[in-house]
Amino acid sequence: MNQSVTTSPGQRNYALMLSTLAFTLSFAVWTIFSIIGIQIKEDFNLTDTQLGLLMATPVLTGSISRMFLGIWTDRLGGKKVFAVLMLLTSACVYLLTFANSYIMLLIAALGVGLAGGSFIVGVTYTAAWFNDVKEKQGTALGIFGAGNVGSAVTNFGAPFLLIALGWQGTAQIYATVLAIAGISFFVLAKEDPLKNDRAAKQQQGFWEQLSPLSDLRVWRFSLYYFFVFGAFVALALWLPHYLIGVYELDVKTAGMIAALYTIPASLFRILGGWMSDKYGARRVMYWTFIASIICTFLLSYPSTEYAVKGINQTYNFQFEVTLVGFVFLTFVLGFFMSLGKAAVFKHIPVYYPKSVGAVGGVVGMIGGLGGFLLPLTFGMLNDVIGVWQSSFMLLFVIATVSLLWMNAAIVKAERVEYKEDREERDLPELSTPNSMVLDDWRPEDKTFWEEKGKRIASRNLWISIPNLFLAFAVWTIWSILVVKMPALGFPYSQNELFWLAALPALSGATLRIFYSFMVPIFGGRRWTAISTASLLLPCIWIGFAVQDTDTPYMIMLILALLCGFGGGNFSSSMSNISFFYPQKEKGGALGMNAGLGNLGVSGMQLLAPLVIAASVFGGIEGDPLVIQEGANAGQEIWLQNAAFLWVPLIIIGSVAAWFGMNDISSAKASFSDQAVIFKRFHNWIMCILYLGTFGSFIGFAAGFPLLSGMLFPQVDPTAYAFLGPLVGALARPLGGIVADKLGGARVTFWNFLLMIVGVIGVIYFLPIAGTEGNFWGFFSAFMVLFIATGIGNGSTFRMVPVIFLNQRKRELGDTDQAIKEGNKESAAVIGFISAIAAYGGFFIPKAYGSSISLTGGVSAALVSFIIFYAICGVITWWFYSRKNAPDPC
Repeated sequence: MNQSVTTSPGQRNYALMLSTLAFTLSFAVWTIFSIIGIQIKEDFNLTDTQLGLLMATPVLTGSISRMFLGIWTDRLGGKKVFAVLMLLTSACVYLLTFANSYIMLLIAALGVGLAGGSFIVGVTYTAAWFNDVKEKQGTALGIFGAGNVGSAVTNFGAPFLLIALGWQGTAQIYATVLAIAGISFFVLAKEDPLKNDRAAKQQQGFWEQLSPLSDLRVWRFSLYYFFVFGAFVALALWLPHYLIGVYELDVKTAGMIAALYTIPASLFRILGGWMSDKYGARRVMYWTFIASIICTFLLSYPSTEYAVKGINQTYNFQFEVTLVGFVFLTFVLGFFMSLGKAAVFKHIPVYYPKSVGAVGGVVGMIGGLGGFLLPLTFGMLNDVIGVWQSSFMLLFVIATVSLLWMNAAIVKAERVEYKEDREERDLPELSTPNSMVLDDWRPEDKTFWEEKGKRIASRNLWISIPNLFLAFAVWTIWSILVVKMPALGFPYSQNELFWLAALPALSGATLRIFYSFMVPIFGGRRWTAISTASLLLPCIWIGFAVQDTDTPYMIMLILALLCGFGGGNFSSSMSNISFFYPQKEKGGALGMNAGLGNLGVSGMQLLAPLVIAASVFGGIEGDPLVIQEGANAGQEIWLQNAAFLWVPLIIIGSVAAWFGMNDISSAKASFSDQAVIFKRFHNWIMCILYLGTFGSFIGFAAGFPLLSGMLFPQVDPTAYAFLGPLVGALARPLGGIVADKLGGARVTFWNFLLMIVGVIGVIYFLPIAGTEGNFWGFFSAFMVLFIATGIGNGSTFRMVPVIFLNQRKRELGDTDQAIKEGNKESAAVIGFISAIAAYGGFFIPKAYGSSISLTGGVSAALVSFIIFYAICGVITWWFYSRKNAPDPC
């Protein structure tokens, strides 16, 4: 319970004044690239997309840091965190002036972005001072949030500094002012009234502080803030460039006009806080979204000429948003965005008084990510579509989706609340009755399983499979893109192409570590739907990026990393399905889920070459690229279709998961409950074995097309690449079923021996020492490897639940508690070893590239695979499959 201390109005106002001033200066620094970026673009000869990335990079740091800064402020207090943050940021701004390349600019911009994290520090600090006067908290936070006017300070004042001192001199003045502010804040500010609560906060674990984030309401608020704040930051950065490009203004005039947008979008936040206190945040959000939809619709209309053929003559007229009209519409848009920003943060200290830092940090992070992604997307849309107003078209879509979701949530909540005659009117999607939660789930009870459980488990499995299929398709999309890109004119080296093929596996493997613990925290249904929907981001973005051969390589690297969302899904999907099935059927069920889900790799490698060969979407997907060289020179390729193909399917899969799957209440567990697996010796042993099976599968799938094309240039690898993942995926259920009958360890041991034989076969058919090699022998040996990896995937997953259930039964006896703990631990282990194994998708393609760079061929990499498989075979035999093994399975 918060042990709040009564404070006087003078103390509260003093704290509010200091925090608002500090935030204003920090925000001015955070948006500095909106002005100095214009001169940097000329000095470094940057494209629009490169400028968009430079503008957006500080927003990325400022956004991601908010979650951690919020937690640290809960623990340490706003006075210390705010002062240190300003001093650290000022140092980064000063170091920016020494940058002499685009890469160095981006690195320095990451440090400058820390200024954006000051928002959640100030919110937590200010809310603590007004904790005992809730009726004034919204107004106070609105006043603090008006520090967004710092962007107007930059838009108005920085152009004059830029002309007088250049961009380096401007940055040095900003760094000096912020350093002085940091020292002054530490000296003048006082500790907030909740300092006595920090001892309890410091005893909480990181994941415990994040527990409120399982509430869907937090993520709905995050979407609102993505628009009202993220779009505000994006437009504050983008408008000077937009005004110069559309209305041909000079930099000083563009900066002053942009200030007419940013000033009301900041100052009227005070009014938004007061209105949220008086009329309710819900009503203010309705006003915000309705007005924003109208404004963005009008602003998204490009200058258009009409010709109406009459009876005797043609009538010509033109529609365009004049400069005066543009200023008026952006002023109105900024006004209502400011109301919405205050309304969103009115909710947080009321609904989550003990977690303002954590919840506010996440909401602020998502909002800030809007400020990162949107300018970058604006620049990309300009480069690809060539219409300046495309930025406002995108904002129109986001505002519309936000309004529809908010209204649907309100209608649903009110229907339940009024029916139950509740006095409190709230928007608790997760607190309303949910028929999709299974409170009674006993799969080991044969009667329950046959009468009810099997039907429900099957439904969840068959919804999970296509969602996992889509995840694998998106995860491995670059294995096809990199094969086609050189011929289309993308200026990337072979090593850079291998990086693009390998990075999705790197990010996907890392995400799996987190995803593996999400199902017991959020629930399988919710997490499956959310994680599948997240695949829309890389697919849509890739679809636009690959239409332009001048898209910077850095953008492609970011998109490759985002495809890791698909890789992360595997851990949570397998963990979820493991809860539904009894011990004797887990192997088959997990084999079906993973095996048919793995078909997404072959599905992508089969369908992508087909859809990129024609305009299958009727032209709405954009213009094609043309092959520049080779026998197919002049052929048109719609490379974007490889990404756009999955968009409608992802939407369908997400909806099906949300409305068709179930959450199991008994499967709930905190991170700390699941973290016990890190103490289990067998968890780490299974990480090694699964790296040998699944890591090989995903690594071979990612690297096979590019490797085949390099070794056998006379063969089109895209015509055959899908077959390897196909047979590997189909073999996985077989591996699970056979392991159910013969034992997982026995099948796994012999499988590693088969994999060694397969690698030896690949080496034998390589083009070595001037020989042409044998493609079909090479291909056949790889098919053996894919089949073996599929069987091994199924058999290793069969081993996990047996090992951990037996371990718990030894400790607790044959009890329900032993079964429950064994299931939870095995689910967590399945997710975690999937995360570790996914790194194989990175290491194998990179092993090819490194081996070629160092030795001129891939033989060295293949020999290292043989050694590793031999080690895996020995480990399996010693611990699990030999006679008198300590843990036979």
